[in-house]
Amino acid sequence: MIAFLLAALLAAPASAQAPAGPAGDAFYTPPATLPSGHGAPIWQRKLSGSAVLKSAKSNRLVLYRSTATNGSVIAVSGTVAIPKGTAPKGGWPVISWAHGTTGIADACAPSRRDAFGSYDHALLNRWLKAGYAVVRTDYEGLGTPGDHPYLIGVSEGRSVLDMVRAARKLDSRIGKRVVIAGHSQGGHAALWAASLQRKWTPELNLRGTVAFAPASHLGDQATLLRSLTQPGGGLSGLVALIIRGIDIDRPDLNVQAGLGDRAKALYPAIATECLGDLAKQTSFGGLAPAELLRPDTPLDAVVAALNANDPETLTIRGPVRIEQGLTDTTVFPNFTQSLVSEIKATVTYKTYKGVDHGRVVTNRAPANDATTFVRERLKVG
Repeated sequence: MIAFLLAALLAAPASAQAPAGPAGDAFYTPPATLPSGHGAPIWQRKLSGSAVLKSAKSNRLVLYRSTATNGSVIAVSGTVAIPKGTAPKGGWPVISWAHGTTGIADACAPSRRDAFGSYDHALLNRWLKAGYAVVRTDYEGLGTPGDHPYLIGVSEGRSVLDMVRAARKLDSRIGKRVVIAGHSQGGHAALWAASLQRKWTPELNLRGTVAFAPASHLGDQATLLRSLTQPGGGLSGLVALIIRGIDIDRPDLNVQAGLGDRAKALYPAIATECLGDLAKQTSFGGLAPAELLRPDTPLDAVVAALNANDPETLTIRGPVRIEQGLTDTTVFPNFTQSLVSEIKATVTYKTYKGVDHGRVVTNRAPANDATTFVRERLKVG
C-alpha cells in the first residue's frame, strides 16, 4: 500500500491544483460549476493514445476554464508535456503550440485522435529535448461542449494563452517565459494570441512568436470565391469550415441562408466529420468553391466578418518569425508576403523553395530555423 501511494505521488505533476478527471470522452464534459478565473484548471489526467509526445517526461490531458468571444464561461481541453531532467531556475520555458486545421467536429480535437498523422510531433519532441515544456490547446468548442469558431481570432488567442496559464497552475515547474507558435490555422491563432497576451495574461513573459504559413487575407480571398469554378485540392472543405466559423461567430448574418443547394445538403456533415472526410469527392471536395454560395448571395457582410478576424491588422509586441513554403497551395505565399508588410510587428520572414504547406513544419530547414529562433528567445538566465 505504501509503495502504491509513493508511485502515485511520483507520477503526479508537481503542485497539481486540479482533481483527476473521468476516463474516456466524459473527460471533455465539464462539471456544472467551474473554478474561478480564466485559465483555471478544471481537472486533469494522464494523457494516452496518439497525442502523447514521446520525448516528454510526462504528458497530461487537462480541461481548463476560458472565455468565449461572447463573454460566456467555457471549458477548453488541451495537453501539457514536461521535459525530462531538472527544471532550470525560474522553471521550464514553455512553448504554446497552436495546431493546424483538423475540422470542427468534437472528434477532430487533437487530444482525442491523431487527426493528421502527428505531423507536428517531430518538431514538438525536438523542443522537449531542448528543455522546453510544450502545451497544446484543442481550441474552444473542439472536443468540448459548444461549437468551434473556426478562424475567429479572439477565440483562438484566448484558448492558446489560457492553456499556458492552466499548465502553470498544474505544474509549478513551468516558468513564465513563453514562445507562442503555430501552423496554418495555428499560425493565425499564434498571431492573435501574441496580440492579446499583454492584456489577457499579463503575468506571462512573451519572448517571441513563430507562425508557420499562417492563414491571412481571408476577406480578400472570399472576393475570389466565384471565380473558382473547378473542384479539387481540398479547398472547398476549408471554405465550408470558414463559412461555418462565421456562422458560429456571427449568427446574425444568417450565412446558411445563402448556401447553394448541394452545399446546404452537405452542411450538417461539418459537425460530424473531420477535414480529411470533408475534402473527399463525396463531400465538399466534390464541389467547386463557387458552388458553396448561391450566385445571388451578397458577399459584403461575409467579407467584413472575415476581415475582422484577419491577422494583418494586428499589433504585436516582441519579435515575430513567419515561415512560408513557396510551393504552398493552401496558404498562398503572396498573401503571406502581404501579411508581413502590413502587420504591426517586428517580423523576420523566411521562405523555402520546394516546401509545401505541411512540410514547412516537417522539413529540416524551416524546423531548424524555427528552433534557432526559439532557442535565442528562451535563453534562461
